[in-house]
Amino acid sequence: MGGNADYIAGYGQLSLSQAVYIAQNSEGGVDQRLAQYLERKLGEVWAKLQAQPTTYIFPPDEFALFNYYRSRFGDSELIPLFEILGLLTSERQSDLFFSPKSFLAYRSSQNKIPITEGVHGLLPDHLERSNSGLSKARSSLVYNRELDSKRNTQPFLKAKVGTMELEQSRNNGHCRRAGGNGFSHVMSVLIMLISLPHSVFAILTSQQPNSLGSMLNSRAPNQTSPLLECLQVSAPVLSPPKPTCQQVLMVHTFGYSYGIPYVGQYTPPDCDFNRVTMNFTVTSAGRQYDRLALMFLDDTEVFRTSTAEPTQNGIIWTYVKDMSNYISLFKNTQKIIFDLGNLVDDTYTGSWNTTLTATFFTADDDIDAADQIIPISSRQSSADKPSQFVVPDTKAINSVALPQNIKKAVFSIAACGQATEEFWWSNVLSSDTHVFGNDTTLYGYSPFRELQLYIDGTMAGVAWPFPVIFTGGIVPGFWRPVVGIDAFDLREDEIDITPFAPLLSDGREHSFEVRVAGIGDDGKGNGNLTEMVGSNWVVTGKIFLWLDQTGTVTTGSLPEIDAPLPTLTIASSTQKRTNGTVVSLVYSVTVARSLWISSTLVTANGSQTVAWKQNLEFSNTGQFTNGGNDQLNKQSTTGRDSSTTGYSKAIDYPLWVNSTYQVLSGGNFTIDGALSRGKNVQKIGDLAFPSELKTFGQVGHYGSSFAGTSTTNTQNGTAHYLGAPSLKKSFGSGTTEQYYSLTGINSKTADTPVGSAGTVLYRRHVLAANDSIILDEGTYGDDQPTQSSPSTQGKGDQVFATLGIKAMLGRGPM
Repeated sequence: MGGNADYIAGYGQLSLSQAVYIAQNSEGGVDQRLAQYLERKLGEVWAKLQAQPTTYIFPPDEFALFNYYRSRFGDSELIPLFEILGLLTSERQSDLFFSPKSFLAYRSSQNKIPITEGVHGLLPDHLERSNSGLSKARSSLVYNRELDSKRNTQPFLKAKVGTMELEQSRNNGHCRRAGGNGFSHVMSVLIMLISLPHSVFAILTSQQPNSLGSMLNSRAPNQTSPLLECLQVSAPVLSPPKPTCQQVLMVHTFGYSYGIPYVGQYTPPDCDFNRVTMNFTVTSAGRQYDRLALMFLDDTEVFRTSTAEPTQNGIIWTYVKDMSNYISLFKNTQKIIFDLGNLVDDTYTGSWNTTLTATFFTADDDIDAADQIIPISSRQSSADKPSQFVVPDTKAINSVALPQNIKKAVFSIAACGQATEEFWWSNVLSSDTHVFGNDTTLYGYSPFRELQLYIDGTMAGVAWPFPVIFTGGIVPGFWRPVVGIDAFDLREDEIDITPFAPLLSDGREHSFEVRVAGIGDDGKGNGNLTEMVGSNWVVTGKIFLWLDQTGTVTTGSLPEIDAPLPTLTIASSTQKRTNGTVVSLVYSVTVARSLWISSTLVTANGSQTVAWKQNLEFSNTGQFTNGGNDQLNKQSTTGRDSSTTGYSKAIDYPLWVNSTYQVLSGGNFTIDGALSRGKNVQKIGDLAFPSELKTFGQVGHYGSSFAGTSTTNTQNGTAHYLGAPSLKKSFGSGTTEQYYSLTGINSKTADTPVGSAGTVLYRRHVLAANDSIILDEGTYGDDQPTQSSPSTQGKGDQVFATLGIKAMLGRGPM
């Protein structure tokens, strides 16, 4: 999977794909040491083909190696090179490999792979015909073959090659052996190349990273049904106008990938940089669930995302994320572990074709990135495994010794609910989970969750999570093509632990634990926080450290902590028929929490008082009617965090969801939903993650004229879903409207509730309906709104993965 690396003098440890990338981008000739390494690898690849002439499949890095030699030297020079390396053992192999009669070409006419006569019928029908074999087609692949109307309508195409008959499905573009013997090496290679995902061809043969989106768009199943572009509405990220230093971190297809993460090697680029961005581009086609994905550098999680649900014709999305707060990691060699667990079978056919590219550049203003980042994780990278904790199945705890010269310390928590905790915000009190009988069992521990940080068993801070709704959640029609807030970039919460710096600088090990708490109750209106929650939460943490002068030791006082138990109020009541059957349930939960931690910090710059303060409020009222089939849920989370460093953050997370399901005859069912939600944040200053003032794509126009930002992000929508399990199909429709605005503010502290006064930096208004973008208006500052061209229009009913009611709503009979 690209995880193996070799030492190359002058370059250090490089994977094959990294070596090819460097060679492709070398000006004035390739370094002799690198050339010798690539030639040796080419010989190894050929040896594998000779050992497995009909079964060996090119991995992407080996295909990139072969295509590099083709594009760089051409056929006439490759034949002598292959002979010198001992790769061609007969004149017949040379004829087969370099026959000029026909070829497979890429968007760049210089990158070609030859094919022999008689194979034209194997190529997918959506590729555009070219009499010369070299036409500029809308597809990234062109070929020459004669089309006749009879073959064009057959579900399978067959072509004779020697004594072997090949059969290809026009739906998936893959070939399989049907029988016979005498199959040559080159035909094996050809079929393997055709079978590779088109993204591999488009990306690995291109030296134009900026054209990645258009190349991947060319993977459409046919010219009249291009890929549906999905998106997360967010502010544009600061990027260089002409990227000069880029590195492809991953090109990988996640098919059946549970427990099989991508493992690769990262080596810092040979360029100066104080900023890093990542471009994550994904395509998929078929039927598939939404999936969670985590990226690690060694044991440190640096990116958490989820997938959109694909269509039969295919979807594509690109998300650009600023990674500059991880500069200290990107300055050193790291193992990349990207975990995207997926299932592929006869029903769920969609694989995820992914490309991850990093861009390194220098901006005028530096990000005050941490000097050191220490993971709090399960630390399994040495075994090529991802390092998340799964709570409550395991404890999320590490004991680590930190440097003794800490001047600032921040802890970040990455956590989201899965399985029975995915819709934690819609849960009920544990005493009410069976009020509607066993056919409509509800999930418990209340709709409240708290993420808690403990240092040496002492509470150091809390975070109240934003209710992320993934693209299969409630009703899938809400989320295509516009996904839910933060679905492509699950954000982390930050806690300033600088008041603990004098304690943590003593050179000893200290324990750091992240706990997930809900509410337990006795059924009589009494409740308390409990670590007993459903299964499960995916959790990691990080300690960001800013260090004082080398050789100094931070001292000071032990932290003073005022962290009383939160104030809880819970209530519930039911309404019954005369026969005792419960027809409705009404419940409410309110929580209030305050926390204050302070100490005296002594560094080389002197003594100062450092403090961390939090005030948070939560309320949730819910109502079930129609025997539990219908639920109305209204939730509010507000709060304010502040630090003596000048940092403050105010949050406001409103959520209103109305959902109903009905089971029909024959096992079919419907789900209808309406929602209104938002994520509104004011932020003054920074902790570990830079504010939008520093990462916003137009930051240069505004300089440092604002103290902070205010972000308003709201979504409203309605959607319908029809599930037909017996047919293994489902259909739906939906409309979602989203408003996003980023405002520069000059307040001294962030306000609760979040205010809106300030100067608008960026705003966007998007309206989506039934796989289509109806309206997309974007505005920078005071400019007039610009309306982008609508993306691909959906046709007919939306088709989704066939989920059960309980998987979509967190309740129901199946």
